[in-house]
Amino acid sequence: ELIRKNSSYRRSSFVAGHSRLVTNDVENNQPVVSNDLILIHNGIITNYMEVWESLGLQPETELDSELIPVLFENFRASGLNEEEAVAQIFEVCEGVISAILMSPKENKVHLISNNGSLYFGLVDKALYVASESYPLTALAAEGATQVFGLMSFDYDFNSSGVVVDDVLEKSRNYLLPKFEFLSKRDQMLERPTHKLRRCSKCILPETMPYITFNDDGVCNYCTNYILKNVPKPVTVLEELIEPYRRAGKRDCIVPFSGGRDSSYGLHLIVEELGMNPIAYTYDWGMVTDLGRRNISRMCSKLKVENIIVAADITKKRDNIRKNVSAWLKNPHLGMISLWTAGDKHFFRYCEDVKKQTGISLNLWGVNPMETTHFKTGFLNIAPGFSNNQVYSNGVVSQLEYQYKRYKEYFKNPSYFNSSIFDTLSGEYWRSINKKTDYFHIFDFWTWDEVVVDATLQSYNWEWASDTPTSWRIGDGTAALYNYVYYTVAGFTEHDTFRSNQIREGMLSRDEALALVSVENQPRYESIQWYLDSIGLGFEEVIGVINRIPKLYNPV
Repeated sequence: ELIRKNSSYRRSSFVAGHSRLVTNDVENNQPVVSNDLILIHNGIITNYMEVWESLGLQPETELDSELIPVLFENFRASGLNEEEAVAQIFEVCEGVISAILMSPKENKVHLISNNGSLYFGLVDKALYVASESYPLTALAAEGATQVFGLMSFDYDFNSSGVVVDDVLEKSRNYLLPKFEFLSKRDQMLERPTHKLRRCSKCILPETMPYITFNDDGVCNYCTNYILKNVPKPVTVLEELIEPYRRAGKRDCIVPFSGGRDSSYGLHLIVEELGMNPIAYTYDWGMVTDLGRRNISRMCSKLKVENIIVAADITKKRDNIRKNVSAWLKNPHLGMISLWTAGDKHFFRYCEDVKKQTGISLNLWGVNPMETTHFKTGFLNIAPGFSNNQVYSNGVVSQLEYQYKRYKEYFKNPSYFNSSIFDTLSGEYWRSINKKTDYFHIFDFWTWDEVVVDATLQSYNWEWASDTPTSWRIGDGTAALYNYVYYTVAGFTEHDTFRSNQIREGMLSRDEALALVSVENQPRYESIQWYLDSIGLGFEEVIGVINRIPKLYNPV
């Protein structure tokens, strides 16, 4: 509540747990469990099941945080002091750990963090704890301090008491159903074959909006292409950021989705530039569990504080459901972008985080080759080949975009729903609001997929189980919209990305064709997750998509 009241939309997803002290019952040779500690945890342990197996125990819940008090109690029982026990927890657990560990038996409160996402301060001699500094600053807390490692305090539980809601039980209410492979549903997903005419240089097909071919069979996307992966010297960036550096203090904000490029960008910012960042994540309801785990891995291993701004997830998912439901009534490829309109507030809250932390510099890890002209092309907006940006900015381009979009609104009035204000305000923050004090990392670093993936592997970064690519796997929306594009138009954003790599000299055409033949396959598990999260039925949605007239003749 402290965080909610003092930092709009800031996540306060603490989870309560208890300890289980494992001793040995000699007669029955069975572990004996006692309940002595209370945990409030804000983080994700990514290897918690492996650690449980090493203990020879089964967890009582599906929550990773249940492990922390068990480990603490058992390390203490083995003879370690409190500081050593916490250090050992950090050693065996992978991922962010920021927790309040309360011991009524010993009248102690322990604050532990391995990435700095924990602060404490005094207000009227009372101890206040938050996952970031701003709530404490707003309360004018004395001696606000960031926790790295362990901080312990005496606390008289007998006279003061403590109340912890049963969040364990409540948490179960927000869990999506476990994925269950159903062959009937998997078989509903079309895997079309076609013989589309493709560019002789890249792999863009004839169904790409506004595409033309010259006498040599080369498309206009190739002939108008401007190289994007031509970085300036890193020394130029170092000179630009030098005025922002703060010795021993946080000195930049890194917008961090946990995806491939932002993860690699965070690595470069910490390890190569030597900056001391705060990673900022906007959770709008479509950050997958895999994405959260990768955020946790990167932030813990790089010891980077992570500020998570969470929207009203229920409301956001309801907005998505309304827009997808409206789209299904009159499917239009140019209106699919409405499904992701809710994530554009990422830009708005970045500005809030800058103000609240007093840090103006923000460094972005946006891949310059992720341009996808076809998404607006299907809305009858011609590609701006001279535009070097992933996102098109400016009032004029937005007016054209919104005009074309609202023409479709009037053809399909179901789009006039309660999500409109959220959509429009998000577009303002993304495309119109002027951004300051920011630089793009890949304007100064060569983006090389082999290097990127190898670097992420060194962090034990997690790949998805339903696709070999590392791109878009933490984004819950990508699997379904790519399925629509592929079944209807015969290509996806993977075709545009691989085509850009060909133009940059990174891939051969044959290599790109081989890659997309796999990457374009339907991702059943991820599609199911998306539809479960927004409350739409799989058979109904896929049935409508499969009936959309194709832009090509299937073989």
